[in-house]
Order: sequence, then C-alpha cells, then structure tokens
Amino acid sequence: MTKSRLFWGVVAPTAAILNSLFFVYIILKIRGVDPIEMFKLMISYGFDPRNLVSEINQTVAYYMAGVAAAIGFKMLLFNIGIDGQYRMGAFFGAVVGAAVNLPPVLHVMLIILVAMLAGGAWAAIAGYLKVKRGVNEVISNIMLNFIAAAIIAFLLSPNLLGSLPEGSQNLQTNPIPKSGRMPTIKAFEGEIYTFLFIAILVGVSYWIMLNKTIFGFNLRATGLSFRAARASGVNAPGMIFITTVLSGAIAGLVGIGTLLSDTHSYSMAFPSGYAFTGLALALLGRNHPVGIFFAAFLWSFLERSAPVLEFEGVPPEIVIVMQGTIVLSIVIAYEVVARINLRQQQRAVGTVNAENVKETK
Repeated sequence: MTKSRLFWGVVAPTAAILNSLFFVYIILKIRGVDPIEMFKLMISYGFDPRNLVSEINQTVAYYMAGVAAAIGFKMLLFNIGIDGQYRMGAFFGAVVGAAVNLPPVLHVMLIILVAMLAGGAWAAIAGYLKVKRGVNEVISNIMLNFIAAAIIAFLLSPNLLGSLPEGSQNLQTNPIPKSGRMPTIKAFEGEIYTFLFIAILVGVSYWIMLNKTIFGFNLRATGLSFRAARASGVNAPGMIFITTVLSGAIAGLVGIGTLLSDTHSYSMAFPSGYAFTGLALALLGRNHPVGIFFAAFLWSFLERSAPVLEFEGVPPEIVIVMQGTIVLSIVIAYEVVARINLRQQQRAVGTVNAENVKETK
C-alpha cells in the first residue's frame, strides 16, 4: 500500500504538469508559434545562472507559503490568509529589527521570532472565530488580509512607524542595522539568501512534527474526522486553533528572506498573492515538504521565464494559464488517485473476507 501511494503520489503531479504543457502546446499552435522552440527558450532562459539565483530566492518564499498552507490542509483548513499573516510578520519583524541593536545572531533570531509571533497572532483571530463562533476560516481570512494591508499602510505613516527616504515616494520602515541582517552566498553570478537554510529547517521540522509526534498524530486524526478525534479524547477545537496559529506563524516567515538579505526594510512594494500560490503549491506537492519544494521551484521558474516570451511575440500571461491548468489538473488527478486507492482497499478487504470464509468452512 505504501509503494502504491508513493507511485501515485509521483504520477499524479507529473500527469498534471504534462497535461498543462499539452494545453499550452495547443494554444501556442493556434497562435502560429512553434511550442517546442518556446519551451526550449523558457528552459534556456530559466536556467541561466543569473536567473537561477532569483528563482532559488523566490522558491524560498514560495516554499514557506506552501508549508504554511500544507499545515492547514492537514486539518482540512484553507488558510487563505497567508497574505495578511506574511505582511504582519515582515512588517513587525522590520519594525522591531530596526528598533533594537543586539549581537548579530541574537538580532536575527529576534526578528524571526517576532515575525512568527505576528503571523501567528494574526492567524489566531481567524482560529478563534472558527472555534468559538463557527465562522468559516476562508471568509474571515479574506477580510483579515484587507485589514492587515490597511493597518500596515496606516502604520507606515512617517508620523508613526514609517519613513520616506529622500527622492522616493515609497513609504517604508526604518532600515535594520547590519547586526540584524543575514549574509548571502555568492553563486551562479548572484547572491543566494542564507534564509534558505531556515526554510530547510522548517521543512524538516514540519515533517518530524507531522509524522513523529503525538501532536502530529492528533492533527492528522482531527483532520480526518473531527467527531472521531473528539470522541477518542482529542481536544479537536483546540487542535484547530493551534494548527491555525502554527500555519500563521510559518506564513509570517514568507518575506523574511527578502527582508534580512535584500531590502532590510519593509514597504508596501512587498509582493502579494502568496495565499493562492501557497495553496496551489501545497496541493501540487501533496503536503509533503520535498514535494512542496519542487513545486515552489517550478512556480518560480515559470514566473522568471515568462518575460522572455514577450520578446518572441507571445503574451507572458501564458505562464499564468500554465499555472492555472496545473492546479486544475492536480485536483482532478488526486481525485482519480483517491478513487483508485479506495477501490484497491475495497478489493483487499474483499479478498481477506473471502479467505476468512474459506477457512471457516
């Protein structure tokens, strides 16, 4: 059974990606463009050393969003509030980081801790509303995303926690001192954020927590059946709340790599859209840390390769079509896989019952 799950776990996302490529192939053919040449151009451009560095750095951010979404998925929760949680984490991490002056390692650890606390605290609102008031987490998180953006825009006023550098119209927090910055690794004609190692640590911790701890067992049990978990003595409402907070804490780290190794301050120029991307990556990676990593790299690779298409007269939005097709295909593929696994289990049970009947006779 384990081998079967592993087999279908690899086949399903592979089939989804191939289906997306085939769909885009047809679109490019209709436009009179050679699809094979376009794919070769994207691969060549995407694996250019300078672009590869940007893709790795973006992969780290996407990976954190994917893990945050995966934690929620294990509890059957759709954490669509990753955008707001990540903004809260990056903003307050930047504010606290700029306000203190500590030894290098402690300074960085403090910023990371504040980011996790801010993201987790913001997610806790949705968790409380779901557990105590029965409010759907999707609705509350969508509203919280807008509220987070509005609060941060207000706090970025020069009279409060923001500043306006000379010659710029982009409000931002005060810069973080050098002691609170993370170094970069020079490779592939660029600089890779060392926050990559924190992301790896988060992935390993997520896997250990999920598969090797009682908390992880209770989390999965509650996700499979709320009533059954509660009947067996698990504090199911408490698990939902804790999982929501934990997911938000990881989401708070999404922008920290960029903050500590690149911008050193937070501004409204920080990108949005991590919520939907994180959910898509968790689906594509099947909530497994390794699968999410490859999905995150694929996503960043496609986005980085998109601009080169415009030079060939192909709208770069074709990449968005490809990403959307992958998500739709993976949902369908996993549904097919679930039905196949169910039939295999039913056959196995039927075979065992038949053998028991024969032995009884």
